[in-house]
Amino acid sequence: MIPVIALTSTTEVIRGASRVRVNAAYTSALEHAGAVPIIFPPLSGADALGADCFSRLLDNVHALVLTGGEDIDPARYHAAAHPLLGPVNIARDATEIALVLAAQARKLPILAICRGIQLLNVALGGTLVQDLATERPGSVDHDPGVGREARVHDVTLEQGSRLAGALGETNIRVNSFHHQALDQVADGLRVVAHAPDGIIEGAEWSDEDWWVLAVQWHPEELTLTPERWDRSLFGALLEQARNFS
Repeated sequence: MIPVIALTSTTEVIRGASRVRVNAAYTSALEHAGAVPIIFPPLSGADALGADCFSRLLDNVHALVLTGGEDIDPARYHAAAHPLLGPVNIARDATEIALVLAAQARKLPILAICRGIQLLNVALGGTLVQDLATERPGSVDHDPGVGREARVHDVTLEQGSRLAGALGETNIRVNSFHHQALDQVADGLRVVAHAPDGIIEGAEWSDEDWWVLAVQWHPEELTLTPERWDRSLFGALLEQARNFS
């Protein structure tokens, strides 16, 4: 059985037209792992569609990947906007939060990446650090402006966690380009990975009834590198998608 895995996406003006897009690294990583990726666009009327609509969208899907991208509107976690808040996509926020809640209701496996871990946390009731450089200055540059495949800082994972089991390691080096991070962690999420400066780099659902892994780096960019752990993460997602089906 070939799992069907849904990817979230964004909108961007490209060559003068607003287009739905997702980086090809996500679809390539899923294809190489053995899945068929499909893309869910941001829906401008998501808040009005209701839970049943989003539940039906997931009827023929075996897992969900929350992808990276723009900042999340701080109104979603009842905070004022920081002066260095980046662009937000209100339709995307609404769509992805609805998808997370629909996935939770049916225990659909989720892999959340970069913005995805932040969106997951907000959807479940948590909050974010809106700008690391000014709110949590530390020894690690989390947005160093280098290539997307550059492994720029270490991450330590909790031994025995599902995330460490999926990666096959407890100490790894990751690519990093984000200026926000998890602050107050939502009930039900368990933090299982940190950068050397204490910033949260990984989380998972605390109960065994729902497979949810979330990372702050971009494993989709690293599946063809010599290190195995990013490929292993997508392999673990495929295993869970097959089990769910």
